[in-house]
Amino acid sequence: MKFITLFITLVSLSYLSPVFAQESSGSLDSGTIESQIDYLYGISNNYQEYKVIRRSSFEQLKGNILDSLRVGREEVAKLNSQIFAQQDTITSLEGQLQSAEEAKQEAISEKDNFSFLGIGIHKSVYSSMMWVIVAVLGLALGFFSLQYSRSFKKIRKAQRDLEEVQEEFDQHRKNTLERERKMKRELIDVQMGKK
Repeated sequence: MKFITLFITLVSLSYLSPVFAQESSGSLDSGTIESQIDYLYGISNNYQEYKVIRRSSFEQLKGNILDSLRVGREEVAKLNSQIFAQQDTITSLEGQLQSAEEAKQEAISEKDNFSFLGIGIHKSVYSSMMWVIVAVLGLALGFFSLQYSRSFKKIRKAQRDLEEVQEEFDQHRKNTLERERKMKRELIDVQMGKK
């Protein structure tokens, strides 16, 4: 009889030792939901092919699950509000980026274009037009310089010819004056000779 009592005690201790070991390895007060379910499964009793769970443990697990769901929903709501706030920020930043891009394009356009005599002209067209004007003025300067040079040569020749004519004229006048004097002397001599 002692042997049977000892055997039953050993069997019951071996049966209950995993329950105590599991109780000490986890609890319904901490850990993840999965670990709490595993703990509850481990401490529950077997009845044929079913597991028998204490009502208080089940209620505590239910409360823990509902709390986790509530916290999860609050986090989801918080994250959704952050997402909406970030989407608003992104939309605002995209609008600012588009405005900045338009302002940049307008500044580039204003930099490349300007008003000349009331007409909007692109800088490259203006630059080409100015170089054409400079080239035309350069050709005109060259042409007028050539004409001036030719005219200057003609004027110098005319001045030399004038000087020569002036010299000839002066020489002729001297000769004429001298002849006149000579003739006046002769006339005076002739008139004096008659007296």
